Amino acid sequence: MTRKIILLSTFSLLLMNCSKKEATTITDSSKDSTSLPAENKQDASTSSKCYLSAMGKDSMFISITDKQGVITGKMYDKFFEKDNSKGTLSGTKSGDTLKLVYTFAAEGTQDNKLEINFLEKNNSLWEGYGEKDKTGTKYANPKNIKYEGEYKTADCKLVEKALK
Repeated sequence: MTRKIILLSTFSLLLMNCSKKEATTITDSSKDSTSLPAENKQDASTSSKCYLSAMGKDSMFISITDKQGVITGKMYDKFFEKDNSKGTLSGTKSGDTLKLVYTFAAEGTQDNKLEINFLEKNNSLWEGYGEKDKTGTKYANPKNIKYEGEYKTADCKLVEKALK
């Protein structure tokens, strides 16, 4: 009988102690979101999408990761009988507009930079076209950008394969 009381008491203490630690962890993590496991943070604040556009024999591939409005990704323009371009995207999302810098290699040159905007609408990306400044790398007047050239949502496995 004494042995049962000791075992029950020990078990009760362990349960109370575990409950107390769990409550402390929950309280602490609610104060500071950095204490959440990395996988939970990524699920809550990061989204990835892939897009594809095909015009004639030309294909364009885009992979985008949005982490709380900070955009990173890759883009590949595969042109028929022309030089291709392939590189990275980085920038921000403001409302439904992605304001990005495309850093790419093309025509035997490296580290070319081009300002490029996309409008996210109806599960598609629409590329922004507009007059460029004297350098040819930035929009002269962002208010005059017209969005054309639809990139449709695509299977990321297909897009990632093309981006390699």
